[in-house]
Amino acid sequence: MKMPIPKTHFSSMLLLLLLISFTCKASEPNLQLENAQTKDAISNGGDVDRIEPPNWWIDFETDALQLLVHHPDIGDYSPSISYEGVEIVKVTKAGQSPNYLFIDLIISKNTSSGTFPITFKNADGQVLIQDYELKSRQKPAGAYVGFNSSDAIYMLTPDRFANANPENDRIAGMNETKVDRANGYARHGGDIQGITQHLDYISNLGFTAIWPSPLLTNDMKSASYHGYAMTDFYQVDPRFGTLSEYRQLATQAQNKGIKLIMDQVANHCGLYHWWMRDLPFKDWVNLQENFEKHREHWDNAHTINASHRRTTNQDLYASQYDKDGNSEGWFVSTMPDLNQRNPFMATYLIQNSIWWIETLGLGGIRQDTYPYPDKQFMSDWAAAIMTEYPNFSIVGEEWSLNPLLIGYWQQGAENADGYQSHLRSTMDFAMQLNVVEALNETESWDKGLVKIYEGLANDFHYASPKDIMVFGDNHDMSRIFTQLDGDVANTKMAIATYAVLPRIFQMYYGTEILMDDFENPGDHGLIRTDFPGGWDGDAKNAFSGKNISAEEKDMQRFVSELLNFRKNSKAIHEGETMHFAPFDGVYFLFRIQGDETVVLILNKNEKPISIDLNRFSEMGLNGKTLRNIFSEDQVIWKKEMTIEKKGVQVLTTN
Repeated sequence: MKMPIPKTHFSSMLLLLLLISFTCKASEPNLQLENAQTKDAISNGGDVDRIEPPNWWIDFETDALQLLVHHPDIGDYSPSISYEGVEIVKVTKAGQSPNYLFIDLIISKNTSSGTFPITFKNADGQVLIQDYELKSRQKPAGAYVGFNSSDAIYMLTPDRFANANPENDRIAGMNETKVDRANGYARHGGDIQGITQHLDYISNLGFTAIWPSPLLTNDMKSASYHGYAMTDFYQVDPRFGTLSEYRQLATQAQNKGIKLIMDQVANHCGLYHWWMRDLPFKDWVNLQENFEKHREHWDNAHTINASHRRTTNQDLYASQYDKDGNSEGWFVSTMPDLNQRNPFMATYLIQNSIWWIETLGLGGIRQDTYPYPDKQFMSDWAAAIMTEYPNFSIVGEEWSLNPLLIGYWQQGAENADGYQSHLRSTMDFAMQLNVVEALNETESWDKGLVKIYEGLANDFHYASPKDIMVFGDNHDMSRIFTQLDGDVANTKMAIATYAVLPRIFQMYYGTEILMDDFENPGDHGLIRTDFPGGWDGDAKNAFSGKNISAEEKDMQRFVSELLNFRKNSKAIHEGETMHFAPFDGVYFLFRIQGDETVVLILNKNEKPISIDLNRFSEMGLNGKTLRNIFSEDQVIWKKEMTIEKKGVQVLTTN
């Protein structure tokens, strides 16, 4: 057992986190932009410094492509292309910088894959030539199948999971080169190869998808390990590895039946993003005038922060002032807020998402800070992706405890304002807290297990409850073991509940070995602790089982048995749900599909309790034999059941 933290302390900390939704964290005052390092373009097949997207594909539903070209005085040049099926339909100079051109292309349906030159000429006769490639797609659009209720997702922070290649820990020329595993906000050295090397571990636990936090370049001066302040949307952070290694991770994961989910950010970039030194338009980022006025001495005092009043997206009475405060304010001083109402920015972000789906063969996207960008853009963004990939999945982060707000963002919601998000999934922070409170509270009429019962009753509001993602914890909140005061039985009950509910299930790395943040609850550096065994020389190795405690090993076994059962349970994936009001500290929930019935039993009683099973007669289980998935004991469903101790049981007729 771990030392519990006072409930009052934890509740205050959790409330603060909920209020500010601090997904990306860590401000850096007194920043000097001129110190930012210049990055090479992702590819350089010619004379131009940077062209994005760096390549494209044929045979998309949408035949339009917009190229961003960045090069000194490129605005003085006129581009031309001579390639069958490719036509320039519009060329736009940037309104503020002479170093940009935006080239709109149409790629006809009969276009062949291949590489062709784009020729740029200026009035003085100077010529620049840039090669550009159109690739053939590796698989049809329908084969990009996203995550769904059959999946269990393992979320991890790559810098803290496993360091397979110490040689890439420090990259000369980047703003942060220090590696210090004793500092929760420094880089620790985990990388893409570290994830790839441990795919078998993840698979053996029963997970069918992985969600690493962002792996793109985050060239910030401090706290760059978390990845959410991207400074290049087309480049893998070299401290994590290479694009080739990212592709290898995707391929090897798919070969093991594991989908790769990419964590993306459309709301903001990092302050040292390459374009922040040369902004193309006066409205490329929100509140740009304020930034440019103070950029030489930029710090927290000059930042106009987001109001975090996310309810302005739905509020019938919200003022425009409050709406703008949420969507236009900067998350923190180090994260410029992108202006998706600028049509070139909007196109850039949409194409970037499609580029990564196609490049990696993704099995889903998790979109950070979903309620903060322009909400019409978010609808357009999701619609564009789902048009190209009809079987794909996107989950949006809406950190709200209000099911009305969670449901608003899901595709098919009947919203009063007519808004359609085209978003298949959103995150169930409400149910996450319901389960924690249900297990922490002393049982009474309106406290305890009834929080799960009444919370699940809110599913009538959701367009598709089974497509919502539920979880015990993540990279932004105290670990579930900490939230449950170090109670192992309660932690098992929580994980089993999240996994059996009609939801997509996500778990944060290390939950399977009871990782915690008791030392400083809510501290992000501590929440994102190194996974034991991920570094050479670690005395403790949870991958191999070396020196982990019996309690930790038992939890690992519990998670593996639960999720490997879940992997093959159609009743959990797509079955009907029925539950009964909790009584005497006990809660029964049933999942039914055909001849398979799964029974989740939560028992908070420390002493044995006898249950009259006649109350469940409508389930039709009388006389049937069920199997306990953890103990493998056979249970004959009769008139009475005795539960000997506090904890969770999952029974199945299969």
